[in-house]
Amino acid sequence: MHLKLRQKRRPRQPRDGAETLPRRCNPLIYRWLARRDTAARRIEKLAADVHLCSVDKYGESTAVHKKVLIVDDSPAEVKLIEGLLEKEGYWPIGLHDPKRVEETIANERPSVILLDVVMPDRNGFQICRDLKGNAEFNMIPVILVTSKDTASDKYWGQQQGADGYVTKPFTREDLLRAVRRFA
Repeated sequence: MHLKLRQKRRPRQPRDGAETLPRRCNPLIYRWLARRDTAARRIEKLAADVHLCSVDKYGESTAVHKKVLIVDDSPAEVKLIEGLLEKEGYWPIGLHDPKRVEETIANERPSVILLDVVMPDRNGFQICRDLKGNAEFNMIPVILVTSKDTASDKYWGQQQGADGYVTKPFTREDLLRAVRRFA
């Protein structure tokens, strides 16, 4: 992953660059991004837009999207969370079958896992415990997204190795705060 910073050079600017700013630009931010070159008596402006890029094997750079695995037996819930995350620039991967979690993680390599607790065959606590016990997957943050909101449920989730806990119904801000914290 590379960090690119674009540079723009303008010949001969006034001593205080804030005098030539558009009205919507904050002078304090501009001064922080500007650097004086005393020899040439000009200001070298560093652009504020920073891009996360990765260079693939063909030398082309592409934007990096953080993958988020969503494991829930309810297709409607998966669609809802996918829609929220896509708008924020994440790459959501929905999974309805809790038996295929490890296989999907091995193939997709997500940055974060959003995991429902109440599911058939294998509940979220069991999956979380299995993932945290596996040396290959234990570094991936797991956020439990569930309707179980008692203190004992949160404590039990923490004991199973969950990194975060979001209760349903959740707000957009609650979910994004939890994902941003770990992604």
